[in-house]
Amino acid sequence: MTRMVFCEYEKREVEGLDFAPWPGEAGKRVYAHIGKAAWSAWLAHQTMLINENRLSPLDPKHRAFLEGEMLKFLFEGGAEKPAGYVPD
Repeated sequence: MTRMVFCEYEKREVEGLDFAPWPGEAGKRVYAHIGKAAWSAWLAHQTMLINENRLSPLDPKHRAFLEGEMLKFLFEGGAEKPAGYVPD
């Protein structure tokens, strides 16, 4: 049976994630309150942030930055694109 959650990003009941996609408390929060479509939207935004800012997910400072941006994107609606970003 599909696990349903009230997605704080989409503001409606949707299919939940299969597992916590991030370590720690942030991952637990995402698992409990974010749906699959919202997580996919974040992954696209995260890829853009990594590419435009030349981030390494292995660098602890970069991971901390990405975690903060993830929480803003999914829960606060305040994620911004990097300065000078021009989509292809």
